[in-house]
Amino acid sequence: MVTNDSLEESRQIHRQTGKTFYYATRLLPERIRHKTYVLYAFFRIADEVVDDEDNDLTPAEQRERLERFREAALGRRETDDPVLQAFDDVRRESDITEEDVELFVDAMATDIDKSRYETYDELEEYMRGSASAVGYMMTGIMAVDDPEVARPHARALGEAFQLSNFLRDVREDIVDRDRIYLPQETLRQYGVTEADIENLEMSDGFRSAMIHEMARAEKLYREGVAGIKYLPEDCQFAVLLAAVLYADHHRLIRKRDYDVLSETPSLSTSRKLWLIAKTRWHWHWNKDPEAVFERVSTIGDAPTPSPGPEPPEWTPTQ
Repeated sequence: MVTNDSLEESRQIHRQTGKTFYYATRLLPERIRHKTYVLYAFFRIADEVVDDEDNDLTPAEQRERLERFREAALGRRETDDPVLQAFDDVRRESDITEEDVELFVDAMATDIDKSRYETYDELEEYMRGSASAVGYMMTGIMAVDDPEVARPHARALGEAFQLSNFLRDVREDIVDRDRIYLPQETLRQYGVTEADIENLEMSDGFRSAMIHEMARAEKLYREGVAGIKYLPEDCQFAVLLAAVLYADHHRLIRKRDYDVLSETPSLSTSRKLWLIAKTRWHWHWNKDPEAVFERVSTIGDAPTPSPGPEPPEWTPTQ
């Protein structure tokens, strides 16, 4: 049973660190909203283990701490952490599988040692745990009628959200964590080097690489939104709104002409409130998630990337 104290701590973590998703979470029915606070707090404290912003843990210590985190989350060891206690309770009460928890923690462990992704396939494998498993757990707490139908769409939407985060946070990821999530093959296709990213150098090639990956994310949004109709009716609007809010970062990125290197784009509170009102108004007249998403979101407005320069021949030493 989730206690009031652990629920409030989870809610505060969610409110402070997941501001975009928090707006949508507040519109979920209470039986799902409280569990979502716990899930998000669980995701964040796992992320903090591997991000280690104070840089006071060795990789071995990070792995050891993450393993303790895994065991506590799965109820295999006692913990005094209120979020982990609450997550274990939520997991037992819901259709969250141990496999999904394992997938997520394994992805977090990847961040300890890996900071570059050669291909999109590599990145997608990472997102299978860091994003898809999150979508799976959300369908678990919603107790969908047909998980086999809903889960592929949840996977697509989770990956779309994460790709939007990667596109928005290029500067933050390289400056604060020395990570580049844009696939190296995409960067080379448009003549962008790791050094260009590390030096925060904006170029036509970087702009084309952003357009390329944004198109990939927007295809995932459509796949994900197409599955919202398989969720409980009282959860559909909140999930649709989350998709609208996350996807609106693409509008910001385009407005900045794809320059996410000089500053990290951020949605204003007034913009979020306007999108909530606009989405709710369309939802009032039409309960079709795909139709409302197409009317409200701004995805699909991006141009086709230019071919860019001929990529240099690549060797493993580059």
